[in-house]
Amino acid sequence: MGILMLKLAGPLQSWGAESRFLERKTRHEPTKSGVVGLIASALGRRREEPIDDLATLPFAVRIDQAGRYERDYQTAHTRKYDQRSESWVFDKSLPLSNRYYLADAVFVAALEVPDVLLELYAEALLHPVFPLYLGRRSCSPSEKVLLGCHDGNDLLATLGCLEWQATRRGLIHGHASEEYVELEVVRDRIDSDGQAVLCDVVRDVPLSFSQEYRRYGLRAVVHDRVLVKNPHFQGNKAAPPSPHDPMALLEEVVSHVSD
Repeated sequence: MGILMLKLAGPLQSWGAESRFLERKTRHEPTKSGVVGLIASALGRRREEPIDDLATLPFAVRIDQAGRYERDYQTAHTRKYDQRSESWVFDKSLPLSNRYYLADAVFVAALEVPDVLLELYAEALLHPVFPLYLGRRSCSPSEKVLLGCHDGNDLLATLGCLEWQATRRGLIHGHASEEYVELEVVRDRIDSDGQAVLCDVVRDVPLSFSQEYRRYGLRAVVHDRVLVKNPHFQGNKAAPPSPHDPMALLEEVVSHVSD
């Protein structure tokens, strides 16, 4: 077995698991169904094609940069052609809707993949058949999705070995003197966890992506944590970044005039 690593970063992401219709919420981390859909798109699978082989792959995601929870309040109207002005004009108002997104978030997703398929999936992510998006079609990734391939079958240990992938601003802010940072991991529950491990149950196992009849099964997830290396560690003597002071220059000018 091998582990396929994906970096999910972009201006906006949206990973819905249970909301529908006029209230489209997002989870605070990528869903398994969303990542499976992303890989299926890369492989060129149509919505009606089976996805059982992808849905059963063990899955985990690390939250490197949580981002901000944003709401988009949407209005819409139907259109009709006006013969008098010879142009399209607004007609009836459609129901109002709220759509939620994660802004400036960065995640690392990991899937345990059979060795014979690892290279195939990696190549598909580098040269996808269909465009890749982060949950919704309007959310495009800001960089290459494929992060790499690793040997083994321990998702949590592999995520712990990979250095922090947050943006430079996220790395430096408040963490310049920390050699390691603790990050949350949301993963599939496994048999070795035992009955004592707490888990959440979400409707997040894709059974069909068909436009006519989408279906999702239940999935038990465990919240874990890993320590990862900070690539911008500056040592214990590193001074925190100076706050922006727009009046500092004016004070220097006043001091010079007084002298």
